[in-house]
Amino acid sequence: MAMDKADGDVPLASSARAELDLNQFLPYQLNRLADRISQALEELYAESYQLNIAQWRVLAWLSHCDDLTAKKVCAYTNMDKARVSRAIQSLEDRGLISRTPSTQDQRLHNLQLTDAGQSLLNKLVPEAQAWEADLVSTLSVGEYRDFLNIMGKLERQLERIGYRPPRA
Repeated sequence: MAMDKADGDVPLASSARAELDLNQFLPYQLNRLADRISQALEELYAESYQLNIAQWRVLAWLSHCDDLTAKKVCAYTNMDKARVSRAIQSLEDRGLISRTPSTQDQRLHNLQLTDAGQSLLNKLVPEAQAWEADLVSTLSVGEYRDFLNIMGKLERQLERIGYRPPRA
């Protein structure tokens, strides 16, 4: 640390400015990449299916889970309650999902895909998978596997150092 002398020759610490090179900061780079990927996918979904990312995530989780509530969607996707609620309402208005009160907790509603929602996913999922395949085609099979393994290791490390994602 650089030192300056004040009156009486007593060294004083100069105020060094801490810098962070965002191009070398993993959280920033991952977030930037995720945002760019989400924006590109949203263009595909919006243009072809009139869906935004939140709506797509709800549909994707419904294709993956039989027992789903808005609270679980929030936990699984890390989206806030208001965004999830708007997405669910829009999908219900379009007849793509239905909501039924939970038999275990009347404050919750179970979400289900309708036939129209399943039909939409039957078209959308192969397109999303093809888009993803095109995106990752720049990686070798080993690089892709390693990338997924590395992301998993970082997720587990977050838990070890004390970060706990919201629970469903």
